[in-house]
Amino acid sequence: MRTYSEKVYGIPPEQVIGTAGVLKFSYAKDGKPYLFKEPKLLLNDNDAGKPEGIHLMIGRRPVMAAGNSTGDQQMLEYTKAGGGASLSLLVLHDDAKREYAYGPARGLPATKVGTFTQALYDEAKKQGWTVISMKDDWKKIFAFD
Repeated sequence: MRTYSEKVYGIPPEQVIGTAGVLKFSYAKDGKPYLFKEPKLLLNDNDAGKPEGIHLMIGRRPVMAAGNSTGDQQMLEYTKAGGGASLSLLVLHDDAKREYAYGPARGLPATKVGTFTQALYDEAKKQGWTVISMKDDWKKIFAFD
């Protein structure tokens, strides 16, 4: 995500929290210091790894978080558990004509691209999270539409 976030979304890579590999510091034979990636994860930015990454990179609980799949549930729970006002938001991809629909919440197709279970939808309603329907709530999905 960091490699293309600025070009595609206008978000500089230092503002992107995501899966991260282990880095090691070492010296080359000529004495020049360098960093190299080891073939193991430091952080898997999914499920419980999302709030862990937020804390690791930012150092404080967010007041707003948005997601679109079951991998975002713990991040939304963590956000809502803070003191004061907060916003936990889920985007339901339910517009197969203008974008891509996936569920299986609310009878949407179960796919390998995304997972938004009925249990997540029910938990969102129970916890008072905002659920936005792309089909019903968005007039425009892409800037070029």
